[in-house]
Amino acid sequence: MRAMILAAGFGTRLWPLTIDRTKPAIPFLNKPLICYSVEYLSKFSIKEIVVNLHHRGESVTQALGDGKDFGVKIFYSEEKEILGTSGAMDYAKDWLKDDRFLVINGKVITDIDLNAALETHCKRKALATLILKENPQRERFSKVLLDSQGNIEKFGDFPDPNAIEDCPLMFTGIQILEPEIFNYIPPNQFSHSTTDVYPKAIADGKIIAAHITKGRWYELSTLARYLDISLRFLKEQGKDSIYGLGTEIAPSASIKESILWQRVKVEEGAKLYQVIIGDDVRVPANTKLERVVVVRRDKCLEIEQGEIIGENIVVSLK
Repeated sequence: MRAMILAAGFGTRLWPLTIDRTKPAIPFLNKPLICYSVEYLSKFSIKEIVVNLHHRGESVTQALGDGKDFGVKIFYSEEKEILGTSGAMDYAKDWLKDDRFLVINGKVITDIDLNAALETHCKRKALATLILKENPQRERFSKVLLDSQGNIEKFGDFPDPNAIEDCPLMFTGIQILEPEIFNYIPPNQFSHSTTDVYPKAIADGKIIAAHITKGRWYELSTLARYLDISLRFLKEQGKDSIYGLGTEIAPSASIKESILWQRVKVEEGAKLYQVIIGDDVRVPANTKLERVVVVRRDKCLEIEQGEIIGENIVVSLK
């Protein structure tokens, strides 16, 4: 079975970390995020992977190369215009159309058992099987509603955080598909699976199965989620913070629960708490920062949010 990793998004909710790289190429524990997806697929004997590219595609190719270092073969599907989740599949159709395939987002960390999901897919004789998880915190992920057979009936709105109801289900972005799915994808245009493809297939009587998992799954699509999930993993390793290569910390500086990328310089007396610092940033002496992201000003052509402080841009974590 082949797989496709979706990596073409602009990463707007992770700005300014995505100024010079796409979202799946940002470092997670000092390794590009997309590397985890490749390693994950390889563990399940998926050895041929296509990755779609658009925004800052070179940041992904530099991280993955041809896949040799991961024991896989990696191919690239470069989109001149961004095509959406199912539009991306259509664009790579010639590479995917001959057999069952899997699609995963390039912005997740997971240990979900793909063999169990594949068993569900085969048992239900599904056109597609979507891996779902419970969403007890009612985070902003669209609800997925099932029929009496455990198949997907429709996709709903975001859950009401104040509602008293059964725990909603959410889609992890991991899906197993049969080649017949291309009969329902609009050709040569932008489209999304959950809004443009699966509703048509369901209306046509096709089985879109749900596989509900208890596996670990983390999605790093916002600045706050990126920091909080990084800190969770660091805590499990008995660590408080992490520094990239070439980072220099003055002896009197205080750094707690923070993520520093490469070649960061933190000067005397600086105090950082729950801060993300981008490559090559200098934190001036006696600076105090809390729950913010800092990147170099000279990397930004346009300032989308935050404020300019000296040679840096500082963006608050919401």
